[in-house]
Amino acid sequence: MAILDHHRPWLFVFGVLGNIISLLVFLAPLSTFIRIWKAKSTMGFHSVPYIVALFSSLLWIYYAYIKKNAILLISINSLGILIETIYVLLFLIFASKKARRHTLTELFVSIGGFTLIFVVSWFSFSGEVRISLVGWICVSVSTAVFAAPLSVVFQVIRTKSVEFLPFYLSFFLTTSAIMWFGYGVMMKDLRIALPNILGFFLGLLQILLYLVYRTAKPAIVIEEEEPKKMSQDHVVVGIELQQDTTSSQTIHPVDSDTCSNSSVTSK
Repeated sequence: MAILDHHRPWLFVFGVLGNIISLLVFLAPLSTFIRIWKAKSTMGFHSVPYIVALFSSLLWIYYAYIKKNAILLISINSLGILIETIYVLLFLIFASKKARRHTLTELFVSIGGFTLIFVVSWFSFSGEVRISLVGWICVSVSTAVFAAPLSVVFQVIRTKSVEFLPFYLSFFLTTSAIMWFGYGVMMKDLRIALPNILGFFLGLLQILLYLVYRTAKPAIVIEEEEPKKMSQDHVVVGIELQQDTTSSQTIHPVDSDTCSNSSVTSK
């Protein structure tokens, strides 16, 4: 399996750049897990994004294996599996008992789902039919992964704050989508190119929102739900109004595990 296709040099260029940028995307949550390590707590963060990313990497590496001649797709997803596994293990170590149970359940469902897809596709189909089946499953999962940040987009619009929308992550997601779209086009593989079209537009939307709201005055969001009715894993946004002459506002994520008997207040 040749890494460099001398007849299609741009395929190699897009693939290598896609590997580099995607690695930066995989490493983006590293600061979050350093905080978790230091605090010895998951601080209200959820494990779902990392489990879904692990599931996606497993599917794409399987697709690349049966498709052949997609070594650059195998390389980045191998790194993705390693990195996301470390993230999930750290989450399991420092999560509360309830969060750990939820995480293990989600992890078993994810691994079980991949195993089912592998067994059915490997023993029931062959050739192009198998490649097509696994490929379109990958497209569906990747589309869901790209659509996941929509909740953050709505939160930014609602709060007029980019606290939860890191610019560099949005930028790397957008450029990664461009690289893998180019890789898919060069390989003449619609299943690789298609989900990255959605990824590009959603990434571009996040960048535009960041530029619009980065200097905006955050809106005060009041949580009306009674504390006793909140789930233990519910994460709310607290508004702390600093007592100074500029009346600046700072938005902080608050883990309800640490304040289950209190409501979100304005100081």
